[in-house]
This record gives sequence, structure tokens and C-alpha cells, in this order.
Amino acid sequence: MPDSIQEQTIKIRREHILGVAARIFAQKGFHAATIKDIAREAGIADGTIYNYFENKTALLLGIFEQMRQSLAQQPLEAFTTHDMRSFLKHYLQQPLMALRGDNFELFRVVMSEILVNQELSALYRQNILEPTLALAEQQFRIWADQGLIKSARLALSIRAISGLIIGLMVEHVLGDQALAVQWDALPDHLTDLVLNGLGVNQP
Repeated sequence: MPDSIQEQTIKIRREHILGVAARIFAQKGFHAATIKDIAREAGIADGTIYNYFENKTALLLGIFEQMRQSLAQQPLEAFTTHDMRSFLKHYLQQPLMALRGDNFELFRVVMSEILVNQELSALYRQNILEPTLALAEQQFRIWADQGLIKSARLALSIRAISGLIIGLMVEHVLGDQALAVQWDALPDHLTDLVLNGLGVNQP
């Protein structure tokens, strides 16, 4: 059922505020930026933002979630495929490709705040990290039951893959030129690396 005009208006306004907040946070940093700065840039009254977001932390989490979904063009069924390579490539591609362009600077702001802001850290873990890890663990368990991969320490393997992605993002933010030049090649490269590292039983 199509969204009502009111729902569409709310969605558009919310996305506009998030876009402005992303620019302000990237320019000024999370702590230096104010709701007033964001409202002024968005062309709305200060109090209007609170109709959509409780506080700056909610804005920051909204931005990160928007980044995470920016490449979710394929339907959810893509994550339940039994084609191991397709699943892994799509799973790795989303966070890596969502950060292209100006989003790397925003990633720096988000991650630095997650490390010191317990509220944001908990929200990120509950709303983004844990569901993503659970999705991978469920699919990896299916492959293990089918005898396609080793079953030992699957949860640890999945978290190692997650840490690898975050580590590459940090290296890019720190100015690694090899990553800057070859970033688009990472999903395929990491998929091959992970498959080999998992000890896939070749026919």
C-alpha cells in the first residue's frame, strides 16, 4: 500500500535533515556542530528537528543507517542465496561501497564518536552490528551443515571478517593510497580471500 502524502512528506523532510546534518558533522565534527547549525542550513526552525530526531546522537545513528542502506539495491532474498560467492560479495560490498566519496570523512566522525559515546555505541551495536552479524552467522551455519565450510568457530570467523572491513575503512581514512586507488576492487578480492580462508571444500 503506497505511503500517504503525509508519510511521504515526513520521509522527505527526514532525509533532508539527515543530509544536512551529515555535511555539518563532516565539516565541524560531531561535538562542535549544533542543532542550530543544522536547522539553519536546512532552512527550518531549531525546534522542528526534534519532531524527527530526539537529539544529535539520533541524527548520527540515522546518518550511519542511511549510509549502510545506500547500496541495498538488491532485494532481501539476495542475502538468503545458497550461492556462497554471491552472498559474500553482496555482504561485503554494502559497507565498503557505501563509504565511497565524501562518506569517508563522515565515517571518521561516526566511528570516533562511537568509541566514546556509550549511548551511540549501544545503539549501533543493537541496531546495526548485531543484526548484520546474526544474518551472516545464520547463512554460514547453513553452509556448515551442508559440509561446504568448516563448522568450528563460525561466530569468531564472522567477527574477524567484520573487523577486517572496519580495519580497511580506518586505513582508508588514514590516507592509504593503495586502498584509495583500488577500493572498488575490494568486494571481489575480499570474497576470494574469505572463501579461501574458510577452507571451502572444492568439488
